[in-house]
Amino acid sequence: MFSAALALILSSPFLMLRMSDSGGSFPKPLSASDEEKYVALFLAGDMSARNVLIERNLRLVAHIIKKYYTQSSEQDDLISIGTIGLIKGVATYKPDRKVRLATYVSRCIENAMCS
Repeated sequence: MFSAALALILSSPFLMLRMSDSGGSFPKPLSASDEEKYVALFLAGDMSARNVLIERNLRLVAHIIKKYYTQSSEQDDLISIGTIGLIKGVATYKPDRKVRLATYVSRCIENAMCS
């Protein structure tokens, strides 16, 4: 069980954060056209496109935590829980709903933190 959990954590895009060119801690969000491209690639089975979608929406997790949850002692736990919600949201996203990915996953992140 420990090895399975460790493998899941090590494959998590949360560990693959890298500094963007602008000096911030998260990569910039995708444009609408790039988002559509990566969603289509992911739906076709490209796992690297899934990772890009997750990485580029990590700043959304931080934004939601700052907006609703201000106690700094719980922020690390909430980031982990919010990232799990983000991963689930990307996995269940359907573009035929005519909703942007960020809108959909923000609800998934909030639901993960509230449950």
